[in-house]
Amino acid sequence: MTTKLLLLFAVLLMTHALMAQFHIGVKGGANITKVDGKSFTDEFRYGYHLGGFMEIRAGNKFVIQPEVLWNQYATKLDSNYKNVYQDVFNGNANVKLNYLSVPILVHYKLVGSFLSLQAGPQFGILIDQNRTLLQNGGDAFKKGDFSMLAGVQFKVLNFRLNARYAIGLNDIGDLPNEDKWKNQGFQVSVGLAL
Repeated sequence: MTTKLLLLFAVLLMTHALMAQFHIGVKGGANITKVDGKSFTDEFRYGYHLGGFMEIRAGNKFVIQPEVLWNQYATKLDSNYKNVYQDVFNGNANVKLNYLSVPILVHYKLVGSFLSLQAGPQFGILIDQNRTLLQNGGDAFKKGDFSMLAGVQFKVLNFRLNARYAIGLNDIGDLPNEDKWKNQGFQVSVGLAL
């Protein structure tokens, strides 16, 4: 009987210690993005993101935070290029790109656990596109995106408030032209650790 109680106590203690090192949660918010390139207008447009995150404590000052997000990036074709790419986008100047994104961030805690700096890569897979197929069956955008993120996080109890800047590092265009297309934008989100 004593052995069973000691074993139960040890399991409860280890579970509590692991839960203090590890949190999961949900988040959502706004994307304010544009696609850099002379084919697109130089203005930010609104989209959204939804998903989940995991926080893994790595010492007193650092936290590793992988996420899985549904990210919508929006942009608009420049009026000079609307006619050039009319067949590609079926005359629609508004373009929405939906990515399944996996950011892997490292947090550095500045003020206790209240304020943290974040930085890390984000890998994106293009899931759905608000565009038509080219007549030859090709796509206007590549299937992947690689970005770097930097920002801040405010933590109050189980709530997380994030503000980030994302800059695309690879050309997302898949059309035969000299113009390079790169994602760029801001993310503002609210999260809840469960």
